[in-house]
Amino acid sequence: MPTRKLVLGVSALSALTLLATGCSSGSDSSASGPKTITIWSSMDQPIIDGLKAKLNPRAKAQGITVQWRRVDNINQIIVQKVQANDAPDIALLPQPGIIKDFAAKGKVTALDDVLDLPALQKSMTAGTLDVAKVNGKTYGLMVSMNVKGLVFYPKKAFEAAGYTAPKTLDELNTLTTKIKADGKTPWCLGIESGTATGWPATDWFENLVLKYGGIDKYNEWISHKTKFDSPLIRQAAAQFQKIAFTDGNVLGGRKSIASNAFGTAGNAMFKSKPGCYMYQQGSFITGFFPKSVQKNLDSEVGVFGLPPATAGGENPVEGGGDTASIYKDSPAARKVMKLLAATDLGTTAASNGSSFISPHKDFPLGGYPLKTTQSIAKVAYDSTGFAFDASDAMPAAVGSGTFWKEMTAWISGQESLDDALKNIDASWPAS
Repeated sequence: MPTRKLVLGVSALSALTLLATGCSSGSDSSASGPKTITIWSSMDQPIIDGLKAKLNPRAKAQGITVQWRRVDNINQIIVQKVQANDAPDIALLPQPGIIKDFAAKGKVTALDDVLDLPALQKSMTAGTLDVAKVNGKTYGLMVSMNVKGLVFYPKKAFEAAGYTAPKTLDELNTLTTKIKADGKTPWCLGIESGTATGWPATDWFENLVLKYGGIDKYNEWISHKTKFDSPLIRQAAAQFQKIAFTDGNVLGGRKSIASNAFGTAGNAMFKSKPGCYMYQQGSFITGFFPKSVQKNLDSEVGVFGLPPATAGGENPVEGGGDTASIYKDSPAARKVMKLLAATDLGTTAASNGSSFISPHKDFPLGGYPLKTTQSIAKVAYDSTGFAFDASDAMPAAVGSGTFWKEMTAWISGQESLDDALKNIDASWPAS
């Protein structure tokens, strides 16, 4: 879950140590000797190890040595390194907005003549090649993907009750009503996350705005061309309110949502008598489920994506990922970037039990050992487009500031939706 919402910092000691040691990339160790390329990433080590196992031998065959470095707090560190002209050859960032800023300043290399973009357009999940595009040029390549807007459920109890995945948001509401009519609680919901409390609520909003408005309107909202106090955002709020505030829909009721920790909120699904039957979260959440559930994920957990607003209509998906860019341009760096674009780059990472999901829609689903992961990947691969997390792309004062705070205040009943939306709009930076 490598988004700003959850990556809130690293110890000062780690940051200072990294700054002191520098990149030491040695891009050209000598005029005639082997080339060494350094890649930075904040991905989990098992994913890095899997990608390394696939990429490094291929690079070695071309006379290139690749050194991977896992870097916590990479978004902050890379900015400092770029400003000091001491960046790595290649870095994979979880926030493409930073890459766009670098592109505007001429600090990263355009990939249009490095990669076979027409081939990648056919290979990759719709929209993933556009996450770091500026003025029509591509500056980043998504290498690893995570998926949001997923609804997890207790597989055995859900199927035994005869429930099935809805095909529209209206059908989702019908399913919610059906579960409640059966004397059960439809939803688990929790937005507590320490100093980041409120971000799970923003995920709900983002996904609903995406379903109702599509990617273009979603992007207009990110840029504040569409205000928070607007019909589209109010439509998303109304749907969330219908689910979250209706008596009997949520375990513990509305009053519990703001204090219910997001990481454990869904665990009630897996009791012998489920406390709830649906929990909306991102693909990472399976790592928070009880250990006994994680050991038997495929038999215990089912998942479907939040459905589209209309049957057969546009059905974009929200997610995140790690996007590679070249910071020190060289023939060797360009060759490594081409290797990073291979569809089968992630086969080892996917098979080693890591949380890796490939952004390539032609990546074989059988390459994921778990059926649960296959289902999650299919939600993305079958989507009509991919949109990056909106609040991560908004100015920090809003995306990880007032958006979190005001949603929490509204959900907890401390203020009205009118006030919450107006307050967020008023907090938007002037420039």
